Order: sequence, then structure tokens, then C-alpha cells
Amino acid sequence: MAFLTEALSYVKPSATIAVVQKARELEVAGKNVISLSAGEPDFDTPDNIKNAAIKAIHDGKTKYTPIAGIPELREAIVAKFKRENNLHYKPEQIIVGTGGKQILFNAFMSTLNIGDEVIIATPYWVSYPEMVVLTGGTPVFVNTDFADKFKLRPEVLEAAITKKTKWFVFNSPSNPSGAAYSYDELKALTDVLVRYPHVYILTDDIYEHLIYGDFIYSTPAQVEPILYERTLTMNGVSKAYAMTGWRIGYAAGPLPLIKAMDIIQGQQTSGACSIAQWAAVEALDGPQNFIAKNRKIFENRRDLIVGMLNKAKGISCPIPEGAFYVYPSCAETIGKKTSTSKGIASDEDFVTALLEAEGIAVVHGSAFGHSPNFRISYATSEKTLTEAGTRIQRFCASIL
Repeated sequence: MAFLTEALSYVKPSATIAVVQKARELEVAGKNVISLSAGEPDFDTPDNIKNAAIKAIHDGKTKYTPIAGIPELREAIVAKFKRENNLHYKPEQIIVGTGGKQILFNAFMSTLNIGDEVIIATPYWVSYPEMVVLTGGTPVFVNTDFADKFKLRPEVLEAAITKKTKWFVFNSPSNPSGAAYSYDELKALTDVLVRYPHVYILTDDIYEHLIYGDFIYSTPAQVEPILYERTLTMNGVSKAYAMTGWRIGYAAGPLPLIKAMDIIQGQQTSGACSIAQWAAVEALDGPQNFIAKNRKIFENRRDLIVGMLNKAKGISCPIPEGAFYVYPSCAETIGKKTSTSKGIASDEDFVTALLEAEGIAVVHGSAFGHSPNFRISYATSEKTLTEAGTRIQRFCASIL
């Protein structure tokens, strides 16, 4: 339609949401579908957080909130950064949004001009490049390798930086690969960024608490204090606290940037839901012991699905350090045919055939900018994962 913005012609719908919708349609049609596509914990929100929301309702805390968040939540976020990341912010350096997506979008909207470049490593979360395009910037993709467990090499980052580079987007642990950077790996990247003072860092730490084994989490401004004034550190309560539907994300950063984002948000949604904000206060200030319990459950699920995938013909899957995703390669199936003689020319063909043959819904790697792979979310029960792994093994065995 002629009155729609030209930018929409460059933006793709979310592939993950599309797969979820396709799986629902097949279920309605009567097919037994196991969906491993949604990035959402299957745990319920803890009761103390629910009760804080109920109390907020009974206490009449249901009015408009300050654009950047209620003071109590901003203080809780300040305390969280100090306690967990050794990062020191003032409340005015904090902004709360309606989910992490709004935080990221507002950051780009506040800073990008036509021609500005944003470096994004592949595989990437599907929304990063689309947000950049919608806000006038140009995504610059840099590749990672399976052999490096999808971690960006510092020399590759440095080669991508130009005079037009405005942001480097960093996500650890990663969606979709689950890759997490150790202190030393992260220091190698920050050493590069220190040399380019015109480049800002947008770090998406949403999976911070979902790390496994003896891995120790670090974030860029913590590793390299010189980058403190150039880093926007984004996080939220959705993953670690099983609060996806509450829609609360937050960020800390340089005061001028936070003020600019506040202006954008003031003309967009204003403050986030008051009830959800009070729930988030309890999430950050309340008991944290359930996080370790849930993390161990996720780790067991990771080990289960990785083991089953690596026993599937033509599939290779590295062991990720964090998040609740695996990103296996299906390269050995490309160029072959399914038992129904359908050719597999791409990872999208692979996941489509898998869904049709076995009712397993996963997301093709090309949606994340890195092929031939596919993403599995293991945020579901071990029973379901075992059945899914069995079906994937059966499907792969049928490929000729």
C-alpha cells in the first residue's frame, strides 16, 4: 500500500514467531506437534513475585508511572548491578521499558542516523538487524565459526569497524547459539573497542543467570572500565525470573543516552505497567535461590538434547555455555533427500521437512544469519525433549 513506510520493505517478520504460529496451525489441524521454537522458560513465575503484584493492585499502585520507571525499581536495579556485576550507577542512569525489545529499539532510535553502522555477530537474535533498519541504521554482519562455538574473534571485530560504526551489539550468553564469553574472551574484544572511541557497546545480558558448569559471567563494562561511558548494559526479568509476559526490561548507561531514551519512550508508551514494575522490584530484591535450582534443570536438559542430537545422522551440535538454546549444524544433510523424495537444499528445507514428517518445530539458521543450522529451545521437560530427540534421530535416519 502506497501510504506505508518504505522501511517496512526491508524488515522481515520474526521467524521465531512465524514458526510458533505454524506449529499452532498444525496442532489445530490434528497433528501431534512438539514446538522447540519459543524462547520462553516453562517455569511459572515464583509466588513471592506474584504476591508482590497482587499487593500492588490492592494498594492502589495502578496509576501512570514515571517514564523511566518507578524510583523503587530503579533503586533495585542499581543494587542489582552493584551486587552482581560490580557496576556502579545512579538511579538517573537507569531506564525501565516494556521488555528488553523496547530498550534496544529506543537506544537505536535515540542514536542512529542514516548511514550509521551497527556491527552484529552471526548468528544473531532475529530482532537486532530489523530494529537497526527501522531506526535508520545499517547492520554490518560479522561471522563466527562452528569451530569457535560461535564466538566472535577480536580480529574479525576490528576488521569490521569503520568511521561509520556507531554501535557494536554484544549478546552473551547468546540467542540463538547459547555461546557465552569467558572473562579472557571478552577482554580480547574490549581491548579492540578501547582503540575506537567513537564506537558504543550495546550489551544484551538477558541470559546472564543461565550459565552452566563452572562458567563465571562477565559483562563488558565490568571487564573494561574504560568502556563504562560508552556502554549501554541491557537486562530484564523475563528469562531468569520466568516473567516473559510481565514485559519488564531495563538498562543502565551514560546519562545523556538514558535521557534521550526517556524522551523517545515518553512519546511512545510512557512508563511500563505499574503492577509489573512492583513485581520486578520483588524479583530483584527478593529471594534468589530458585535461580540456581532452575539453572541446574536447564543444564540437565542441555546435556540431554545435545547428546541426542550428536547421535542423529548428519547432525553436529556443540555444547553451549549458557541460555536455553542449542544451535546444531545440519550441513551433512544438505543436498540429500527425505524419504518422500523432497530435496534438502537449505536449513529452511530441513526444518520444514522435519516439521511435516515428525511434528518437530524448530527455527532454521538462515533466520539468524548463519547456515546451515537450526535452533532448538530446550525450555521444556526432559520427557518432551527425549521424545523430540527420538523423532529427530528417526527423521535424520530417513534422509537418503
